[in-house]
Amino acid sequence: MSTKKPHGNREATPDAKAVPPQTPRPETATSAPGAPGAPSAPSAAADGAAPTVELSRRRLLGTVGAAGAAGLVVGAAGGVIGASAARGDAPAPLTTIGSTRVPFRAERAAHQAGITTPLQASGHLLAFDLAPDAGRKAAAALLRRWTRTAQDLMEGRAPAHDTAVAADAGPSSLTVTFGLGHSFFDRTGLTKQRPVQLDPLPDFSADALDPKRSNGDLWLQIGADDALVAFHALRTLQKEAAPTARLRWQMNGFNRTPGATDRPMTTRNLMGQIDGTNNPKPSDPDFDTRIFVDRDADTTWMRGGSYAVVRRIRMLLDDWEKRPRADQEKIIGRRKDTGAPLTGGDETTPMRLDANRPDGLPVIPANAHARIAAPETNQGAALLRRPFSYHDGFRDDGAPDAGLLFICWQADPLRAFTQIQRKLDRGDALSPFLRHEASGLYAVPPAPESGGYVAQPLLEG
Repeated sequence: MSTKKPHGNREATPDAKAVPPQTPRPETATSAPGAPGAPSAPSAAADGAAPTVELSRRRLLGTVGAAGAAGLVVGAAGGVIGASAARGDAPAPLTTIGSTRVPFRAERAAHQAGITTPLQASGHLLAFDLAPDAGRKAAAALLRRWTRTAQDLMEGRAPAHDTAVAADAGPSSLTVTFGLGHSFFDRTGLTKQRPVQLDPLPDFSADALDPKRSNGDLWLQIGADDALVAFHALRTLQKEAAPTARLRWQMNGFNRTPGATDRPMTTRNLMGQIDGTNNPKPSDPDFDTRIFVDRDADTTWMRGGSYAVVRRIRMLLDDWEKRPRADQEKIIGRRKDTGAPLTGGDETTPMRLDANRPDGLPVIPANAHARIAAPETNQGAALLRRPFSYHDGFRDDGAPDAGLLFICWQADPLRAFTQIQRKLDRGDALSPFLRHEASGLYAVPPAPESGGYVAQPLLEG
């Protein structure tokens, strides 16, 4: 394993100060030892502990989402696509990728990893249903096993009965995030403890959802900057579910690898659009109130947690790629090369929604995705978008089965995702190029305390 310093921690803490020359500041990152069987990296600390790196906030979220407008891409079917991106910092050296470790427990981060963590290069989403005879006690035992294993994996330690798939790799910014679906509370006899924020999402006019690939009692999000590390976590956690829970669905995604570009930039989605300019940032004064459940909330076990909406959104790339670039830019409302709004400036220049052409029509068309999805036109509603792109081969007609595994985070889905989707469901120019094929909504509790497990206050309260 490399002895060089990690390229940056992947979890965000808004208050810490950046220490040059490291760039991203989400919380802290540590260079972790390799898995058993790999050479150990020499410690940089006098006491033998792994070095800690202070990082800047500017590189919080890099992702491949869908196009533009205020960092959103949403089709009329109710999917939102997009995310914030790293900008203004040097790309991570490729040789440091394996050494970066993300904190797991609440002592280092109040929220579960994988929410404010910058997007990793490889990801897996999966949902499980509890076995018919598995109640509250069995669910607690499973979450206890998963918590212990996730912490081991994220810290670069091999779990029990390891397959050695990732034996020569470091943690590679691995994160494992756990969520609870609407049906989990009925299965465990905790219906009265189910938060109203988990009420089912409304139907949207263009939804074409496959129920077999939607919802689920338990949801896991896995991400890492190395595909084998991500698969190792996927396989290990899937095996540990038996016999308590069975797999309901599983999806695989990807993003640009840290260090793959020669200059910092907001990443591009599969439509070729620069994406994610205006995601909420930890430096925003209302970031926590928008994304995380208030610490005075009535649902005590969710204080500091968040709600994840998950959508599988297929992009009709053959149709999109036939459109001239000028048409694509009008559909999005932003330039394809720079991401700048059609009203001028650069990627970060605010859109001038009141700007008109000489003929009196708006410069940014009335049905442009950027205009319809902008927070300014949605009563300020905002959510944290953190998706993965996917490609599942080609369909019978030869078209690519590709698009976005969209994940967004918010304190209240009704006030964020649903509000934005209802506005977009009335029609925007991007809708004909998207198909929304799967959906889920999950309560994601805060990070577990030392010695505890995910959702312990709910299951033992």
